[in-house]
Amino acid sequence: MRLAVTVGDPAGIGPEVVLKALARADRPAAEMIVYGPASVLSERAARFGLRPLESLDARIVDVPPKGPIPLGVTSSAGGHAAADSVLTAARHALAGEVDAIVTAPLNKESLAAAGHRWPGHTEMLADVAGVSDVAMLFVGGSLRVVLVTIHRSLRSVPDAITSAEVERVARLLHRELPGLGATSRRIAVCGLNPHAGEGGMFGREEIEVIAPAVARLRKEGLDVSGPFPADSLFARASKGEFDAVLAQYHDQGLIPVKLAAFGNAVNVTIGLPFVRTSVDHGTGFDIVEKGVADEGSLLAAIRLAADLVTARRAR
Repeated sequence: MRLAVTVGDPAGIGPEVVLKALARADRPAAEMIVYGPASVLSERAARFGLRPLESLDARIVDVPPKGPIPLGVTSSAGGHAAADSVLTAARHALAGEVDAIVTAPLNKESLAAAGHRWPGHTEMLADVAGVSDVAMLFVGGSLRVVLVTIHRSLRSVPDAITSAEVERVARLLHRELPGLGATSRRIAVCGLNPHAGEGGMFGREEIEVIAPAVARLRKEGLDVSGPFPADSLFARASKGEFDAVLAQYHDQGLIPVKLAAFGNAVNVTIGLPFVRTSVDHGTGFDIVEKGVADEGSLLAAIRLAADLVTARRAR
């Protein structure tokens, strides 16, 4: 099994957590291929007294930076290096040269400064793979949470939630759940508004958009229920009443996952032709020079990637 690990934005903690995770004796027994600037990895190892990459039973696909990358700040050079690393790994995954991609965090402002239109990894990888039926799913503690909308302003969310999109994401989740370790496929759908709209008193999205989508999915034979008030649904899911939750927007789904498993949650892009997992945290610009970044989430992402590759091969 060959796992690609991208270092993310070199101005952040990505190179540090990659070196720390690959130095762990409890990492999966897989061939590790690191994508990113070799010079940055060497500098970070020397700065923090970490084992250099060449001693970690891993090899590197060097992605030289296009210019100086100052630590802890956004820059076009950092955005270029992060994107080039991911794009190279994605091309190798599509060619079958690696079995999965595990990504350290990139910075969205740096990505934009480099002239890239993608708001994050999910959109970038979907574009490169030529697929549109993808979704962002988080695994943390006893929760599996998929998002209907991803990186957009809260003001724009209601208009972006359509019955068609709720149905698409739910069908994709239903298809992918067995590979994520679920023994059944019970999907609970969050409402958008407080109290799931309270019968239309606090908004009509549940009545006019979400409930009709759930009804059609159930008619197709999918075990989908809701919409439920989000403030109580995640407690029910964490106790095992459901196998996954479909959240309507980013923070609705991410807050409970990170509360349940901050530092060990994993982001999975479902719908890609290859496995992709990622950390649950950002670039850590504020701690990049301290050497205190925790590799737990990246190690969890590496482990889950290995498990997902094994599950795919068993299908």
